[in-house]
Amino acid sequence: MKYMLLIYDDPSIPSPERGTSEGDERSAQWGVYTQQLIDDGVFVAGDALQPTDSGTTVRVRGGERLVTDGPFADTKEWLAGFYILDVPDLDRAIEYAGKIPNVAEGSTEIRPVMEVPAAAM
Repeated sequence: MKYMLLIYDDPSIPSPERGTSEGDERSAQWGVYTQQLIDDGVFVAGDALQPTDSGTTVRVRGGERLVTDGPFADTKEWLAGFYILDVPDLDRAIEYAGKIPNVAEGSTEIRPVMEVPAAAM
């Protein structure tokens, strides 16, 4: 079954800056984690996202399209990236989520992927 791991960061906790030893170490941790998913044969897709202030939100209200810069809502945590895994069950997805490098200061939401047949699209 496919699960999406939605990775959230807490903006009140500074992330290590790239180019510093701490930042380079964190990047390496993400690389090791991703490689482990690949080696285990469960990796389907994954990527980091640009900061929330680079996002655009689109809504349609009363037939009118409304476009605003930034995230949809103010939250304590920001969506920072995702992985899609193909694992046997939720317990296995939880195991992988517990190994995500930012899990000590962020959080990860696990959602089953609803697979829609191509003919239904």
